[in-house]
Amino acid sequence: MHDTLPEQTPRWQHVEKTIADLLVAYGYDEIRMPIVEMTDLFCRSIGEVTDIVEKEMYSFQDRNGDGLTLRPEGTASCVRACMENGLLHNQTQKLWYKGPMFRHERPQKGRYRQFHQIGVETFGMAGPDIDAELICMTARLWPALGLNDIKLELNSLGSSEARVNYRKKLVEYYTEHQASLDEDSQRRLSTNPMRILDSKNPAMQALNENAPKLMDYLDDDSKQHFERLRELLDAAGVEYTINPRLVRGLDYYCKTVFEWVTDQLGAQGTVCAGGRFDGLVEQLGGKPVPASGFAMGLERLIALLEDNGVDFPQQSTHAYLVMFGTEAEKLGFQLAEQLRNEVAGLKLVLNCNGGSFKSQFKRADKSNAQYAIIIGEDEIKNGTVSLKNLREKSEQQTVQQSELVEELNKIVRG
Repeated sequence: MHDTLPEQTPRWQHVEKTIADLLVAYGYDEIRMPIVEMTDLFCRSIGEVTDIVEKEMYSFQDRNGDGLTLRPEGTASCVRACMENGLLHNQTQKLWYKGPMFRHERPQKGRYRQFHQIGVETFGMAGPDIDAELICMTARLWPALGLNDIKLELNSLGSSEARVNYRKKLVEYYTEHQASLDEDSQRRLSTNPMRILDSKNPAMQALNENAPKLMDYLDDDSKQHFERLRELLDAAGVEYTINPRLVRGLDYYCKTVFEWVTDQLGAQGTVCAGGRFDGLVEQLGGKPVPASGFAMGLERLIALLEDNGVDFPQQSTHAYLVMFGTEAEKLGFQLAEQLRNEVAGLKLVLNCNGGSFKSQFKRADKSNAQYAIIIGEDEIKNGTVSLKNLREKSEQQTVQQSELVEELNKIVRG
């Protein structure tokens, strides 16, 4: 679990704002859920034989003896919040959220035990058009962030009935090759055989390539849904690859699943992933509601941007107020509040804790201020301030205090 330091937070703010602006432009509303949920919520939604529930959740009992868990993902929490607050009855919803998630897994690049996600969930829309919108929306995000080497992989998991039939064929296949299975796959064979297809072990790749394909066992409705999705993506000009081994790690997915992947983050190359989870609301005690969504990990996304040398916007300050002497500090404090009132959008830092002119100018430079506003004995006597450009070589200006608002308006407007 990591701290995000002041020099890093502007990068996070830039990424979060870029994503939030895109989601708002598509008509999605933000929802905020608690970090702690009842443990049973995740056991029922994610699946008790998944790695997350079996090995990765931070679970504990509170003083009442209730089982609580730090949320390992956001979809189940979002469904629970919608059900409890009556957001699903005869309604459609387009929602998004952001915040920390927690999984006790082996830390690696862009993947930590406390990590942050932005997630999107939609409810009440059964057609492939909403799946296509989610994918088109994420496709638009990568160039907005300055990324261009992220590939889309698609698959369909079909209906629950189709997966039951497919599961039988998969168990038969892997049982015939049981001696070639690694330890993780041996365990999954009796609990969740579809997850074997998702193995990152290179020794398993050839075996998985030759496994039965789920696409061959899809029901007609799922086939039609997937074909229509492909037509919509083709019409929108979104490129994709069909990956028959893409199954996702959570039990609640059905029909469409997708991942945006890169080879720049090592073995864990997924940047954004999602799909349909039509049965989850009913699984958690509600009436059947079609649903789909996706989530992306911010740590991975920021690591990818850094590796690609993407220039993040620099936080800058318009002006830094340098003052020398008790009277200058008094005038500076008064002037700073007046300027903040009268100059819209002004970013002004007031020097605190005194110091020589030299030390104050060092602080001004460190703040990335464009200008220093200087007040000393001469300025107080003459009713002026000195204005010095800290980023360009130019003559220091003398400005009447009454004209400072006008000068700073010019600086803020650029």
